[in-house]
Amino acid sequence: MKISCLQENLAKGLSIVGRAVGTRSTLPQASHVLLASDEGRLKLVATNLEIAITCWIGAQVEEDGEITVPARLITDFVASLPNERIDLSLASRGRQLNLSCARNEASVAGMDAADFPPVPSVDDGFRLKLDPKALRTAIEHVEFAAAIDDTRPVLTGIHTLLEDGELTLAAADGFRLAVYKLTLDQDVPEKVEVIIPARAMRELMRLLAEEEEPLELAVNSARSQVLLRLKSVEMVATLIQGTFPNYSQLIPSSYTTRALIDMRQFLQETRIAAIFARDGSGIVRIQLQPGEDVAPGKMIVSARAEEIGEHRGEMDVKIEGEESKIAFNSKYLQDVLQVLDCSQVALETSTSSSPGVIRPVGVENYLHVVMPMFVQW
Repeated sequence: MKISCLQENLAKGLSIVGRAVGTRSTLPQASHVLLASDEGRLKLVATNLEIAITCWIGAQVEEDGEITVPARLITDFVASLPNERIDLSLASRGRQLNLSCARNEASVAGMDAADFPPVPSVDDGFRLKLDPKALRTAIEHVEFAAAIDDTRPVLTGIHTLLEDGELTLAAADGFRLAVYKLTLDQDVPEKVEVIIPARAMRELMRLLAEEEEPLELAVNSARSQVLLRLKSVEMVATLIQGTFPNYSQLIPSSYTTRALIDMRQFLQETRIAAIFARDGSGIVRIQLQPGEDVAPGKMIVSARAEEIGEHRGEMDVKIEGEESKIAFNSKYLQDVLQVLDCSQVALETSTSSSPGVIRPVGVENYLHVVMPMFVQW
């Protein structure tokens, strides 16, 4: 193996695949990255057995070859080198990768590439082209609502439904629900309903930041693997098996109070209240008071912590319906408000023990449901 490439390109490629390196796996190769020549390019692969990321970078290949080396070691070493050409070489049947860049040389003990976990192929099944910016926006609006702990594995994923020219992403953790609908510019030949790990979607969201060409989404016929193919990066993820909750039943069909609120002001008031809510179980109280005659309505955002203090902030808002009180977890409010790109949001409530619904005003394809917290008023 004898390959040359630019330090900048290799460092970027290693940082991309490094997100899939296994940290808790009992398999030593899962903490390694595979380096291999591939049709005149250098291929980098990393996997934690649930997600596999493959990245190709431009390189000058004199001799083909492949090896796996410790991911953290080579990533840190390459990142610290000057931005010049890196020469990689491997003796035939050897397991020692030699690297040289400017006046730096290193040798890294590797392992046989044949022992590296194979990346599942997704050749058969369903395929679809998607706009990268639109998909990134959709993921950004739902991924934070997925569960972190795996007591209910299906909730650690994002429910992905392709049907009737529309892509619907939904995530829930038992306390909140986010649903985003994306209209596609092509018909979906068959209904596809899968649960993609939220972690895989977060990695995809990062990769899409600089992507401009359409990406390919493919699901195998067994509905066990999903492939997400970008221009020079591919990610394969193992789908979560199970039945996602019927979330349409969790969305309130009516409300008694609806407030139209300036989004940035709402977020600012929530952040201020969250400072006091930290020592008060994260609870932020919201009171909605309709105005009389021509006077605007009023929203009071407050938080208090015993023996520490309390905060109360007021905002002028437009309110339809009755006076209302409801309390939320301050983190849940901040999570949804900081991803919205709109000037106004609507907060819909019915009772203090019923879920609240947040919708961006003028946007029909997104909603967020938040379960209330029970407090003494």
